[in-house]
Amino acid sequence: MASKAPSLLWTLTEGRSLFELNSFYALRLLMKRLPKGDGHPVIALPGFVASDRSTQPMRRLLTDLGYSTYGWGLGRNLKFNDQREGEMRDLLKTVHERESQKVTLIGWSLGGVFAREMAKHNPDAVRSVITLGSPISGDMDQTNASRLYEFMNGAPTKDMQTRLSTLSVAPPVPTTSVYSKTDGIVAWRGSIQAPGGQTENIRVPASHTGLGVNPLVMNILADRLAQPEGDWAPFEAEGLKRFIYRK
Repeated sequence: MASKAPSLLWTLTEGRSLFELNSFYALRLLMKRLPKGDGHPVIALPGFVASDRSTQPMRRLLTDLGYSTYGWGLGRNLKFNDQREGEMRDLLKTVHERESQKVTLIGWSLGGVFAREMAKHNPDAVRSVITLGSPISGDMDQTNASRLYEFMNGAPTKDMQTRLSTLSVAPPVPTTSVYSKTDGIVAWRGSIQAPGGQTENIRVPASHTGLGVNPLVMNILADRLAQPEGDWAPFEAEGLKRFIYRK
């Protein structure tokens, strides 16, 4: 099937993320009853053009659930270069050493691409990776943000093209890709990873810009993060949840 970005229809309906954000705050107290964590560190990486402010609601919830949460602290996610990549690796190293525990990386959109690459380079410091609507196929034509990204960063170099060809390879740690068939920014097929012993794909009804605050996604995060280290198992939706969450 030819590469294809999301349809204009879904892009124009990305405004529904405001409903998802309002739902997050309306259900905020109830979400404190989600599975609690063991205190291990979690780093949240924002999407393209976003900053730590976008992941703040999610991080505050995860703090309430018992995790030691971190933003990426690198400002707005606009440009990618060797310096930025080094800063992300340094962040992972610093948190890992400070907490003396492996780190879970949660990446929203482009942040998920970075999270997977960080885990590939330093798997001994990473407990798991969770991506939210991330373009992990390496096919730039599967996102409506590709032109803006190239405007900010220039056309891919030969080295970058080589790296793009390997993006679909999952890191050697438990890796969950949360995606939506109604994503208006990243084509859902671009977020699907090959099935394997430690990889999974979970479909949710959500907008792209609402994935990081959608209460249904928060349920998945709480479930995945609460698993004991070294005892990972694929997500299983029980009861009515089987009609909400799909593979």
